[in-house]
Amino acid sequence: MTGIAPSTNVKSAMRTLDIIEYVVAHSTGVVAQDIAGALAIPVSSLSYLLSTLVEREYLLREGRRYLPGPGLDRLRAPSVVVALAARVAPVVRGLRAEVDETTSFMMRKGWEIEAIVTEASAQALRYAIDPGHQKPLHCLAAGKAILAALPEAELELYFAQTERIRFTPATLTSERELRTAINQIRAQGYAEAREEATAGICGLACAATIGGEVVGAFAVAIPEVRYDDLLKTKVADLLKRAAASVSTGE
Repeated sequence: MTGIAPSTNVKSAMRTLDIIEYVVAHSTGVVAQDIAGALAIPVSSLSYLLSTLVEREYLLREGRRYLPGPGLDRLRAPSVVVALAARVAPVVRGLRAEVDETTSFMMRKGWEIEAIVTEASAQALRYAIDPGHQKPLHCLAAGKAILAALPEAELELYFAQTERIRFTPATLTSERELRTAINQIRAQGYAEAREEATAGICGLACAATIGGEVVGAFAVAIPEVRYDDLLKTKVADLLKRAAASVSTGE
């Protein structure tokens, strides 16, 4: 069979993929006019496709320029996440056994953080978190640990693109507050969140790297009634050790 034109839906799908590939190939960003000219896409069609890609976070828009967006991370092969989960799961179990508090390993998903492995405390009063649970980076210790590990250019992008909502009276939302916290995290090697996402729950976290790249963060959630300086020091030391064990196993 010959001479069969692609359907409109197929053509739109091909154009969408072409746009993503073109923008990814130009990491400094491109304007819509350049995309239209390079890919021979009518401006009316291009405007709709670009708006959709920005809405779904596959692209970012800065002024007139389009750049790769955090949504592209969702397209990575699931096997990478599965392999990482298998690698950190024994460490998470070991941490939980030592402190008997809910322990997790979390990964960044765009400007949010997601639990991929979690072990609940056996105590009656505990914080429950399910794998797949997501929260914005700014309100969890694990999220702040990852923010502290970002290069300055990406950190500036984060502050420019996010609207940080307040979950509790203690939630840090301003750039000034978060940068102060980030500087402290970098100095002490771990992050702390005191009732910033959920009233009555405190968290500690430490970012983990593999091959020099930050892959996530180990975190421990502790009810405020049990959160004292002695437990904080113990958990912080264990988190650092956990993160180091993953990094040294590269």
